[in-house]
Amino acid sequence: MGLTRQYLRYGPAALFGLVASARGNAAFVALRGERGRYVAVPACEHVFVWDTRKGEKVLILKGLKQEVSCLCPSPDGLHLAVGYEDGSIRVFSLLSGEANVTFNGHKAAVTALKYDQLGGRLVSGSKDTDVIVWDVINESGLYRLKGHKDAVTQVLFLKEKNLLVTSGKDTLVKWWDLDTQHCFKTLVGHRTEVWGLALVSEEKRLITGTADSELRVWDITYIREEQVKDPDEPESKKSKGSSLGAEENTGEDETLELDERPEERFLKCSKVGSIMREGRDRIVTLATDQTGKILACHGTDAVLEVFSVLSEEESQKKLEKKMKKAKKKAKQKSEEEPEGSVELSLQEEIQRLTNIRASAKIKSFDLILSPKGELKIVLLLQNNIIESYNLNLSAQIPQAVRVSKITIGGHRSDVRTLAFSSDNIAILSAAAESVKIWNRSTLQCIRTMECEYALCSLFVPGDRQVIVGTKTGKLQLYDLASGNLMETLAAHDGAVWSIALSPDQRGFVTGGADKCVKFWEFELVKDENSIQKRLSMKQVRILQLDEDVLCVRYSPNQKLLAVSLLDCTVKVFYTDTLKFFLSLYGHKLPVLCMDISYDGALIATGSADRNVKIWGLDFGDCHRSLFAHDDSVMYLQFVAKSHLFFTAGKDNKIKQWDADKFEHIQTLEGHHQEVWCLALSPNGDYVVSASHDKSLRLWERTREPLVLEEEREMQREAEYEESVAKEEQPVVAGETQGETGLAGKKTIETIKAAERIMEAIELYREEMAKLKEHKAICKAAGKEVPLPVNPVLRAYGNITPSAYVLEVFKKVKSSELEESLLVLPFSYVPDLLKLFNEHIHLGSEDTFWADHKQPHAGDSDREFEENHHLQSQ
Repeated sequence: MGLTRQYLRYGPAALFGLVASARGNAAFVALRGERGRYVAVPACEHVFVWDTRKGEKVLILKGLKQEVSCLCPSPDGLHLAVGYEDGSIRVFSLLSGEANVTFNGHKAAVTALKYDQLGGRLVSGSKDTDVIVWDVINESGLYRLKGHKDAVTQVLFLKEKNLLVTSGKDTLVKWWDLDTQHCFKTLVGHRTEVWGLALVSEEKRLITGTADSELRVWDITYIREEQVKDPDEPESKKSKGSSLGAEENTGEDETLELDERPEERFLKCSKVGSIMREGRDRIVTLATDQTGKILACHGTDAVLEVFSVLSEEESQKKLEKKMKKAKKKAKQKSEEEPEGSVELSLQEEIQRLTNIRASAKIKSFDLILSPKGELKIVLLLQNNIIESYNLNLSAQIPQAVRVSKITIGGHRSDVRTLAFSSDNIAILSAAAESVKIWNRSTLQCIRTMECEYALCSLFVPGDRQVIVGTKTGKLQLYDLASGNLMETLAAHDGAVWSIALSPDQRGFVTGGADKCVKFWEFELVKDENSIQKRLSMKQVRILQLDEDVLCVRYSPNQKLLAVSLLDCTVKVFYTDTLKFFLSLYGHKLPVLCMDISYDGALIATGSADRNVKIWGLDFGDCHRSLFAHDDSVMYLQFVAKSHLFFTAGKDNKIKQWDADKFEHIQTLEGHHQEVWCLALSPNGDYVVSASHDKSLRLWERTREPLVLEEEREMQREAEYEESVAKEEQPVVAGETQGETGLAGKKTIETIKAAERIMEAIELYREEMAKLKEHKAICKAAGKEVPLPVNPVLRAYGNITPSAYVLEVFKKVKSSELEESLLVLPFSYVPDLLKLFNEHIHLGSEDTFWADHKQPHAGDSDREFEENHHLQSQ
């Protein structure tokens, strides 16, 4: 077998340039004994905890691969539940930053999370329309509630009662009784999606937010309470009261009930009226603070509307005042005013406090009422900013004051160009509003300079200045020491799409949308403000072409210049005479990026047709065409002193290729949206990439060798694991497909756990058979013959086969045990039941439960009963 070429693996080194992702929600967390100072925000697959006072990142809760979609802190403030795009939920400890518990139940992104009052249960809603209740203490799923026909948007526990209320994009609000796990009431009056829910006035009022500008207010009457309150009430009245829930509302269509069940046993929900918002678009977030005194909401714009909800005492005082006024008026008019006609209007009970206008569109918010009566609000904005506001509620006219704004850690818009300095230390990133210089080792932003919409950039030799090409056709020259804009030149009549430094480092070349390639040289000119000369640039030549120029590159010996045009071809010219040399045609769509290898032998071109073509620069022949990405290839660059190159695509992936063997080496996965550009360090050790998810990622070349066959094998395994997770769930015998179901789902972990259990039972069977055989041999021989010990059992300290099965069971996570047992073939179940029986009855009972004092005990017991049920079936 011939020697295979060895490559070195590139691995993720860091994520930076991101303050917060706009996908999930922001949440105040209690850290170091302080509330209202630290805020947790989603950051791609991680969760960042920011100190709003100092503007510093204090904690990173590291995720795996999937993007964060939802956050919810626990009532005790010690944990944070994080929902992900793939439907998994992880519970992190805020003290250690570790994920203690993982729940797998949803098939799509988690959209809503809520803890109950004590923090023992967690409820999650998802895009897969299911609601799942999880037992956090026992680390297992309790049950799945099915009923919504579209994504669940909000879930809320009622504090004192074992009830749950959920809303969805199917326009329904559902009430669930968690004792019997069924939906006992459905509000069907909303015309559009219900995007938000909030409970106020000690859970006697429900407020719903939809796609219009109304906040609908519903009165909740708890029927059981009414009956308990008036024991002396006549029977006729009682029966009349208890039938109110089932009574039909002729005037209002909002309280129609879908279910024929006797929901009057629990509560009656009737519409009181509506509060008009100022925003005309849909509700994005509707929430209250923990006390329920403050209600806030926002739409798809930059305005947060804050309301105050009066308590019962405040409402009573206000009503008394109103009655006094009414009596005064009646006396003046000498009329008798009936007392019952004076009532508080809904607008008086729920008063508008103020509107807070943020600097950009709001994506989510959280609010907390401090004991001093000051309201603290944090806003997560669409453009990578976190803003904090304080609102003094005791003031006559409450005005929101912005106390902090976290911006330094990233750009406001997508980064469209990246560059490395010649010493591999500094990274330049430029977006629509600013140029930032980052230190590669500390990942700190060391310079921020305002610019126009940047499309291309480079470090001037010496790394003291940078040049940025803009969408308006200008070239902007910045001095890094002072951070000042030194010069702006109108270079092209259209966008400057590409810029390339000449190999002799005396100048550069630009290509623009005005069908021109312009050659520039660096020069020193006299500075008007100082005695010293400063760097400038002057145009020396121009090459006029027939099509827009998309990309330009010099060959390393500076003899050739390659120009990519809008007509899908790449034209190669001699640099000195500008005479035409080669035309590279074959792409079906324009070539967006290209690069020439260090020895000038190869040119690789990446196109919007998703292909990469490798050409010889001697004759212009196409060596190979590779299907590179599932969408446009946005950037391509060779690794220094090699024929390896990287490509970035709109399919969120970065790939490494070998241009000699025409092989795909590895894929760098991490970005969650389109990758716009990348840059390789001059020594080839680092790759930095920028994406539409607002993040910049640094990848580092490790010393770990990469073998292609192993890489392909790992890829196949990952594909298999993915396909397993998408398979149909196992059907439980005797289980009806109603509105409840099992909480868990089949994953690769549950299958592996089931395989381990099966192997343990197989070993137990073998050992039992060996024992029988051994007894027979001893009987025949008439003396004791030593029995050889199984090496697996010896490794566990010479334990018995049944104890080994127990050890395997102990290592299965609580949250995965139920699903693992469901996928077991039935032939293993009788042995398993015998083993359970043995451990319970033969003196191992204490040991068994002591070992399961971690959150395993309940599950094992439940599984025992479940399997017993299976066997009886």
